[in-house]
Amino acid sequence: MPVNIIVCIKQIIDPEIPASQFKIDPGTKRQVQGSHSLVISAYDQNAIEVAVQLKEKHGGKVTAVSVGGASAATALKSALSMGADEAILVDDPAIVASDQQGIAHVLATATQKVGVFDLILTGCVSGDWGDRAVPAFMAEELGIGCVGFVSRIEAKDGQVVLRRVVEDGYELIEAKTPVLVSIISDETNTPRYPKLKDIMAAGKKTIPVWKAADLGVDSERIGAAAARALITDVYLPVKESKCEMIEGDTPQEQAVKLAARLRELKLI
Repeated sequence: MPVNIIVCIKQIIDPEIPASQFKIDPGTKRQVQGSHSLVISAYDQNAIEVAVQLKEKHGGKVTAVSVGGASAATALKSALSMGADEAILVDDPAIVASDQQGIAHVLATATQKVGVFDLILTGCVSGDWGDRAVPAFMAEELGIGCVGFVSRIEAKDGQVVLRRVVEDGYELIEAKTPVLVSIISDETNTPRYPKLKDIMAAGKKTIPVWKAADLGVDSERIGAAAARALITDVYLPVKESKCEMIEGDTPQEQAVKLAARLRELKLI
């Protein structure tokens, strides 16, 4: 039977940039993009791949949804080029600085506006701040089940069989749909490289933009004023390097002094 899937994705600054180029805005406590490229969070790419594979096997529709600025349309077009059928951007200044619960509220209302779905897929962890609470918050808001850190999904007869890796192997979980599942990377869900024709076709598609008012979002649950978790400080670790010269008239004397200094510093 066809499986209708919503995949929630996040656009982030490429985490592979050199550490020396990582900068933080002291005002917003956020990473400065500068000239760095924006990419889809890695585990979200795995989630897209899982969704597209299920569609190819069972039929149905894959809809990608993202909350972010206008630039997030690029990430959504990447999702389209990978095989998603539709993409929706939620972009509203009122959402800026929302915490995880606020973002989950926005995504939950957006998925309800999309329509009937069997699965909601997300990445298990965001690739920028390591957030992993949004999937559970979303499921609670929607009143559906949530299974995290899943590597593979099989769909059959109105339910799904989920494979989740555990410390000493893996476990299989049966869940009735609709259900929300967060995805980890696995050899079976390595993101595909889109074909040129798919990239070009995705580039021609128009991405609908929804505002908070279009979704009926509770304005008291979004934005900085509603945030229950606030980032109070973000800083780069201070790296100090010191050079201490060990003097001596002979190499043997220098060696003795070096050994004594290392013992003093409790390094040997």
